[in-house]
Amino acid sequence: MEKIVVHGKSLEGNLEGDSPDRDVLVYLPPGYAKNRNQRYPVVYFLHGYGIGAEAYVNLLWASDGADKDVAAGTSKEMIIVFPDSHTVYNGSMYSNSPTTGNWETYITEDLISYIDSHYRTIASRESRGLAGHSMGGYGTLRIAMKYPEVYAAIYPMSSCCLMNNQFVARGGAPAAKQGNDKGKGKGGRGGAGGGTTFALAAAWSPNPMNPPQFFDLPTKDGQVVPAIAAKWIANSPLAMVDQYSSNLKKYKAFMMDVGLQDGLMASNKEMDESLTRLGVVHTYETYEGDHTNHVKERWVEKVVPFFSNNLAFTPPKKK
Repeated sequence: MEKIVVHGKSLEGNLEGDSPDRDVLVYLPPGYAKNRNQRYPVVYFLHGYGIGAEAYVNLLWASDGADKDVAAGTSKEMIIVFPDSHTVYNGSMYSNSPTTGNWETYITEDLISYIDSHYRTIASRESRGLAGHSMGGYGTLRIAMKYPEVYAAIYPMSSCCLMNNQFVARGGAPAAKQGNDKGKGKGGRGGAGGGTTFALAAAWSPNPMNPPQFFDLPTKDGQVVPAIAAKWIANSPLAMVDQYSSNLKKYKAFMMDVGLQDGLMASNKEMDESLTRLGVVHTYETYEGDHTNHVKERWVEKVVPFFSNNLAFTPPKKK
């Protein structure tokens, strides 16, 4: 596991003041150092809200789990990349915003370009996968809808934020679980004290003319602000899926899962039903567990083998 820093041109000038130089963890398979001429497919994994990439690597038992799969023959060797998107409000939502920076673009352009130029990757769509958990599951769906030419296979795990409706509380939507939104005092930046609300507002309702936080909240004095709430709904995968269904149909493989005791179960089930209604071929699995207690097992038993089975391990033939 290598720890590197990848500069994000897409993140320069973000109004939060987060550094555009981002930590990235890169898992290299056991044979990488020995087989100097071999190239490998790449899986990009997006971490969840509140903690960074390193904590997720530990949560997933990521490198040991991948090594175990290789040793057991349940997975071929791949490179796995874990970008850190922790921000002043504890999460980027993997969205483009003048306040947080353009995280969609960072993941799909800056990061991939760096990895392909510094590691022995198979730099083609057929050999590139995208996965993530919770906020990272949201990011996986969001990015997959918009960039089908970049990835061949996707695996969102326990996706959050599938419907962000301030008018009607939805099960598992962050609007229903905003935490402490008082921040650090009147007009303060908020930081960790802002709960998820500040992170979501920075990503989905940015306002460069509203310092010092540079975002608008979807409620004011306990009342919903319809114009701002509409922006949050527009960033909900359950609202986006109909217009992007043709893009989702382009993936070679699409799998998603959620624990039966996860508070996000209802919205993930609704996403499965929407995908089925729209004719998007995918696999949807549920399992006994809550939001985090079986993520490590799912990583080893499902996620890594899924990409091994669905990514191309030989470079495309030159035309």
